Amino acid sequence: MDKVTIYTDGACSGNPGPGGWAAVLIYKDVKKEISGGKKETTNNEMEITAVLEALKILKKPCEVMIFSDSAYVVNTFNKGWIYKWIKNDWLRTNIKTKEKEPVKNKELWEELYSLYKKHKVTFNKVKGHSDVELNNRCDELARAEIKKL
Repeated sequence: MDKVTIYTDGACSGNPGPGGWAAVLIYKDVKKEISGGKKETTNNEMEITAVLEALKILKKPCEVMIFSDSAYVVNTFNKGWIYKWIKNDWLRTNIKTKEKEPVKNKELWEELYSLYKKHKVTFNKVKGHSDVELNNRCDELARAEIKKL
């Protein structure tokens, strides 16, 4: 199984507001940058979208190390929240969370989980706006997408 390292970040100007997402994918000695934006979104939506879009471009199942500064994204998988949502059918129905709220971004989570199952994915939390070079690069790319809007 090929190994791919992915750094991701999402940004939003206002929450909600215009937002951007970005990812840097590394396979062997090749580095690829991708990014995009949305006129009306949230920071969490952009964080999820960055991971989702990065996994979408993988052509075959891979061993993937994802680095994100989003505790929301990382904890959803590392703390097993996604499995509880699925077990309780929260992603497919109008059942509410324990806070009596619908699961936010459920369409994105469904799509991300579908891609997650195709690969061997490990999520790693990095500190945002620190000395992690590729996380900082993703932040630059995501913010540049906001400026384009």
